[in-house]
Amino acid sequence: MQLKIMPKKKPLSAGRVPLILLLCQMISALEVPLDPKLLEDLVQPPTITQQSPKDYIIDPRENIVIQCEAKGKPPPSFSWTRNGTHFDIDKDPLVTMKPDSGTLIINIMSEGKAETYEGVYQCTARNERGAAVSNNIVVRPSRSPLWTKEKLEPIILRNGQSLVLPCRPPIGLPPPIIFWMDNSFQRLPQSERVSQGLNGDLYFSNVLPEDTREDYICYARFNHTQTIQQKQPISVKVISVDELNDTIAANLSDTEFYGAKSNRERPPTFLTPEGNASNKEELRGNVLSLECIAEGLPTPIIYWIKEDGTLPMNRTFYRNFQKTLQIIQVSEADSGNYQCIAKNALGAIHHTISVTVKAAPYWIMAPQNLVLSPGEDGALICRANGNPKPRISWLSNGVPIEIAPDDPSRKIDGDTIIFSNVQERSSAVYQCNASNEYGYLLANAFVNVLAEPPRILTSANTLYQVIANRPAFLDCAFFGSPLPTIEWFKGAKGSALGEDVYGLHENGTLEIPVAQKESTGTYTCVARNKLGMAKNEVNLEIKDPTRIIKQPEYAVVQRGNTVSFECKVKHDHTLIPTVTWLKDNCELPNDGRFTVDKDHLVVAEVSDDDGGTYTCVANTTLDSVSASAVLSVVDVPNPPFDLELTDQLDKSVQLSWTPGDDNNSPITKFIIEYEDAMHEAGLWHHQTEVPGTQTTAQLKLSPYVNYSFRVMAENSLGRSLPSEASEQYLTKAAEPDKNPMTVEGLGSEPDNLVITWKPLNGFESNGPGLQYKVSWRQKDGDDEWTSVVVANVSKYIVSGTPTFVPYLIKVQALNDVGFAPEPAVVMGHSGEDLPMVAPGNVHVNVVNSTLAEVHWDPVPLKSIRGHLQGYRIYYWKAQSSSKRNRRHIEKKILTFQGSKTHGMLPGLEPFSHYTLHIRVVNGKGEGPASPDRVFNTPEGVPSAPSALKIVNPTLDSLTLEWDPPSHPNGILTEYTLKYQPINSTHELGPLVDLKIPANKTRWTLKNLNFSTRYKFYFYAQTSAGSGSQITEEAVTTVDEAMASRQVDIATQGWFIGLMCAVALLILILLIVCFIRRNKGGKYPVKEKEDAHADPEIQPMKEDDGTFGEYRLFSFVSSASF
Repeated sequence: MQLKIMPKKKPLSAGRVPLILLLCQMISALEVPLDPKLLEDLVQPPTITQQSPKDYIIDPRENIVIQCEAKGKPPPSFSWTRNGTHFDIDKDPLVTMKPDSGTLIINIMSEGKAETYEGVYQCTARNERGAAVSNNIVVRPSRSPLWTKEKLEPIILRNGQSLVLPCRPPIGLPPPIIFWMDNSFQRLPQSERVSQGLNGDLYFSNVLPEDTREDYICYARFNHTQTIQQKQPISVKVISVDELNDTIAANLSDTEFYGAKSNRERPPTFLTPEGNASNKEELRGNVLSLECIAEGLPTPIIYWIKEDGTLPMNRTFYRNFQKTLQIIQVSEADSGNYQCIAKNALGAIHHTISVTVKAAPYWIMAPQNLVLSPGEDGALICRANGNPKPRISWLSNGVPIEIAPDDPSRKIDGDTIIFSNVQERSSAVYQCNASNEYGYLLANAFVNVLAEPPRILTSANTLYQVIANRPAFLDCAFFGSPLPTIEWFKGAKGSALGEDVYGLHENGTLEIPVAQKESTGTYTCVARNKLGMAKNEVNLEIKDPTRIIKQPEYAVVQRGNTVSFECKVKHDHTLIPTVTWLKDNCELPNDGRFTVDKDHLVVAEVSDDDGGTYTCVANTTLDSVSASAVLSVVDVPNPPFDLELTDQLDKSVQLSWTPGDDNNSPITKFIIEYEDAMHEAGLWHHQTEVPGTQTTAQLKLSPYVNYSFRVMAENSLGRSLPSEASEQYLTKAAEPDKNPMTVEGLGSEPDNLVITWKPLNGFESNGPGLQYKVSWRQKDGDDEWTSVVVANVSKYIVSGTPTFVPYLIKVQALNDVGFAPEPAVVMGHSGEDLPMVAPGNVHVNVVNSTLAEVHWDPVPLKSIRGHLQGYRIYYWKAQSSSKRNRRHIEKKILTFQGSKTHGMLPGLEPFSHYTLHIRVVNGKGEGPASPDRVFNTPEGVPSAPSALKIVNPTLDSLTLEWDPPSHPNGILTEYTLKYQPINSTHELGPLVDLKIPANKTRWTLKNLNFSTRYKFYFYAQTSAGSGSQITEEAVTTVDEAMASRQVDIATQGWFIGLMCAVALLILILLIVCFIRRNKGGKYPVKEKEDAHADPEIQPMKEDDGTFGEYRLFSFVSSASF
């Protein structure tokens, strides 16, 4: 099935099987594609491609270049007219034409003047198919004439008058740009009162003394020649009425003097335009500028309205402090009456400007080039509008059509030329001219009659790659005359294209609205007309779309931290994507803190400026996808500011502030602190806290404090820096509202009472002259209170008091305003003295060899003469019962708090002689000692022997040497030695028990087995029992004869084989042990220790094995020590 192109782009009829689009109608025409190879072969009339502007202002200091470029086949030749007559460039040596171009170059740099070549120029491009002409190009040199010299008199006027400083620049080409400056080339300031008009004059609605100056200078800038011309400076002096009258009196005799009121106010009047109404004419498409400048005092304000209408939105602008109304792109609809109103406090005035919008010709339909085949019909249409309506005239090859050669195929009907049954001789270039009094339009359009077989201009075997599920457009650019029909086929076998799937465009393009994987393949485009046929194949590939499978996510990060965005892309394996990161749709900052790797963007040391939208863009040659995430940079708030104190009362004030930036984390609370500049300058204290939504706080104040306040803001990330301090606020003085704390009465000597207290700080004093009234009396007496007023100190000493007598005490604060409330009464005591009596009836009960219990009778309370702190026992070891020699031992002290009458003495040494006595203790010190009491501790078990060594090993004997226990703790009765052999498998043999006299330090064991390891357990005994043991191991020596025999056996072959088998078994055993160890079994060394332990001291089976091991370890350690 074939697919043919129809003339319009629209869905093809479902009722027809073939898709045929005919691009042939009576007035339709061929467009010649801009294909270089095609253009090389086709004959084509000239077309103007470039020309100078109609109004061409040149720089007289440079060569004149008048452009005229054209194309055509064959290449056109060029000619010029000047002022309506032929311009023979060969006769002027200064004029040349660029090769293969119509552009004129007039060399006036070497000689000649630009004015010589002023005039109206027109270019004609001609070949065998016709002639095209350019616009009339009016060439004029730019002019920047000097200002005419004039003598400018100084202007003297009184304060408040209006003033207009004329500029009147020289007439230049193009007109200059006007501005006012002073001698220092500084622009003069302008305002609603002083402004420059559209004509360049400087208008003063009223003058002020500061307007006095001698350098009002008008400048004219001629942009075309880059020159600036300057007017003579104008001097202006503004004087008061008194100065003006003095001036008049000095120069004139009989003249009118001005009244006292110099700057009399007045309603507005217009400086420009004059009268109540004026007219303004503007051309369509230009900028309409309306101006009203008024004088008056005070300075008038200008308003604009349009009568019977509204000012157009988006095209209306106010300039020059609303004195100028501008409407851009003005059209006929903007015609009408515009009213400007000048108003001040004394009145208003208005001026009506009647605006008429005229129009130079503008195109409604410009004529288009026609490419026709012989025998076809066509038309050139030239429609333009304007105000007044333009006149349409036609030319053929640059000649008015009325006098051009006759062509029977054409017919002129006003703005249309109709062609019927054209032939090759009908080819020509037609010009349409639309003109009125405001300008003209000139358009060239050719009629080119061609007979050409079809050509397909799209390159053969072009490969199109398209993303799946997107439209695919397969090009088939073609040309032919008559216009060919286009057919599309898919596949090598020419399978038909379904009309419900495909769409056709007039330029031959095949559209697949939704391309799928099955759309991949080869497509063939066929072009036919009556002169022949052409075809072309193109290929289509469908690619998987690029997708972002892991998008960047919204992030909140604190200033100074690091943030990372992830962007993972999945794409067609034949496409190579490039991933680009953008910030707020712009490139990432050129900053080393931004790093991009394969899938991540990392921003280090984030700052406030880094906040925004980050976009990951994945581009391939066929598609682009993006994903965005917002980064919010948060931080602790900025400090509050603008602190203000209001409602200032004696004991309260209202503080208000303005919160600082919360840095994207809401403020949760404000913390208010105060400084007391009078008492603690530089030290800030917490005052109160308020919620983060509150910006005021009512603060309670204390008297006689010079307050300053500051505020800190807090959010979820922390606390801001403090604000600037508020103004200071000094509150009035008042009597103290509290008394000193921590009042105590204690004597430092037996005959005094020291009264102490914690003084009030300056903040708590509430006023000047802080003092304290100190009062005291004996608790148990009938005495009156004794009082004294002291300065701002922290203690007072009462002398001559009895020893340790209870007193009632109170301390009251006062200042220059008055007393604090009545203080609380506390009890104290006068000074203590040493106790006078020792504890009696002291006796000791020995509990065991290391502990004794002591009892005593308490001393009478009156004899203590102070606060009872307890009883102190002094005890010391006076003699060792075992050695019978006395030596001095340092005394030990044990104190029992309070009124206890018994106590335990722990940590005594066994078998020792102790002495003790007891003293009572008060705050002053100790009393006399009780009589010494002596007691003895019984024997205890000894410590382990100090050392155990095995010396002189032989074949069957071992000698043991040892040192006695360092702490026998009694009389040694004997030593016990136990030993047992250990075989090669670490199994223990039978245990031998041996008693050794206490006076021995050496013992030899005989009849032992040779080359055998023995383990020894050794400890001492007293009547109290056995002490700690010490252990050791030793080996008896090897018999030399047996060793010799062993060497002989080792040389035998059977023995070597046996040893190898044993070694293999040992290796297997080691491997098994290693496996057991990795599975949590016992270590062999641990088993050995368990096997070697003394069976008499191993724990019972029902005991905790771990604790037993611990006791054994600590025991052995201490024994070894």
